[in-house]
Amino acid sequence: MESNKKVSKAAGAVGGMTLLSRVFGFLRDMVIAMAFGSSASADAFFVAFRIPNMQRRILGEGAVTAAFIPVFSETLAQKGEAAAWKLTTNLFNILFIVLSAASLLILIFSPAVITVFAPGFLDEPGKFELTVKLTRWMAPYLFFIGLAAFCMGILNTLKVFALPAATPILQNISMIVSVLVIAPLMDEPIIGLAIGVVVGGALQLLVQLPAVLKKGMRFENTLNFKQEEVVKIARLMGPVVLGLAVYELNIMIDTLIASLLPGGSISYLYYGNRLVQLPLGVFAVALGVALLPTLSGQAAKGDLKELVQTVGFSIRLILFVTIPATVGLIILREPIINTLWERGEFLASTTEGTAIALLYYSIGLCAYSGIKIIAPAFYSLQDTKTPAKIGIYAMILNTILNLILMGPLQHGGLALATSIAALFNVALLIFHLRKRLGLMGGRKILRSTLKMASAAVAMGVITYFGRESFFHVSDPLSTRLFVLTGCISVGILVYALISHFTKNEEWRFLLDLRKKKQMPV
Repeated sequence: MESNKKVSKAAGAVGGMTLLSRVFGFLRDMVIAMAFGSSASADAFFVAFRIPNMQRRILGEGAVTAAFIPVFSETLAQKGEAAAWKLTTNLFNILFIVLSAASLLILIFSPAVITVFAPGFLDEPGKFELTVKLTRWMAPYLFFIGLAAFCMGILNTLKVFALPAATPILQNISMIVSVLVIAPLMDEPIIGLAIGVVVGGALQLLVQLPAVLKKGMRFENTLNFKQEEVVKIARLMGPVVLGLAVYELNIMIDTLIASLLPGGSISYLYYGNRLVQLPLGVFAVALGVALLPTLSGQAAKGDLKELVQTVGFSIRLILFVTIPATVGLIILREPIINTLWERGEFLASTTEGTAIALLYYSIGLCAYSGIKIIAPAFYSLQDTKTPAKIGIYAMILNTILNLILMGPLQHGGLALATSIAALFNVALLIFHLRKRLGLMGGRKILRSTLKMASAAVAMGVITYFGRESFFHVSDPLSTRLFVLTGCISVGILVYALISHFTKNEEWRFLLDLRKKKQMPV
């Protein structure tokens, strides 16, 4: 199908830039880990950074994008380019006001916010005060990154993917420079990192604005909250905001409970989640970003049959990547963490704690990825209520499991609860989408999944013996890096060869795509 080819190429562009961004992200985390480890200041920063980041996801990147892209596509198809850009300009102005107000509220009410997010910090006055100070420093980040995320949504709708996907690189570079250059000059070095966050957000906005203006948007003195399309977007946003708020509330609950656990727990969860985010961001998020404009276009034309086929293909494609990634992360978790981060203030005990978090987070990788693929299908149909309702059910389950598992498994229990809740979430999403659209090629997905799992198991066995035979924590960094790279490379080769000889359709599709030939799926 032509749509599969277009989505795959767009996802490739996004994924390539995302991969580069993740590389810089890991360099950033290496620098942060070396400078701050799992110290009290690191815990304070991660909590403070999560607050504007949460607002960004809800107000800027998540809800607005999910509601804007389908309506923009519909307006463009039915009313023309002029009407679409009028809508965009008006919405930009509205967001400008909303994000300014939200940033100001965070600045003013930081102590109350931190009390809710990390009540365990109240027993440590110095840690609490530092978290409040960092939150205030980073409040403007919400304004910049929220508008940057909206610009990303505009460009993605117009099938411009590479530039928006590349902008997080600037964020990572800014944070690296801040740790190395600004932090040593500060009385409290961690404040330098907060400054780097704000500068990085501003850079992401400034880089994308010229591209948006070039495409046709104009700054105008217009502010119409009653515009038909704005009202429609607001109506669609409501459930998305609720759903994303639930997701962020999940994270807040995890952070709240982690603040009650032994020191370093928040940092363990952060570092473990960062590693899971690599395949999730490079493949699942990239595919989801590329998928929504295509699905929205198909829905606007009423071509639901093609939409169903595109979703089914995307599920198979993401499983082809995430199943071996899950196996690889579980088997190589300690070598990866040791090689990437264990230096300076990042001790062997930090590696052990992070490895536990990574193990349990990895269990849910396929589920996290599935949500990124299936949720856009609902958004393209202008159904934002169903994912929101399911998100609430998943949050309740996550909270219950947190309370049950935190005792025996400590921070690992929080990560495991997140994975189980994600599996529950994606199962319900698939059930309701199938109920609405009919069959989505379930047998084909199952057949492909069995082939992928078999190949991943074989890959895992070989990777395990490679790790046990050749990786030693006492070896020099260069040796460990060489062995780790070798294990990963051999694992990928084994998986690819087995996929080739078992005639896996997703593998054949990717090969043909590389050759610029289309293969029927």
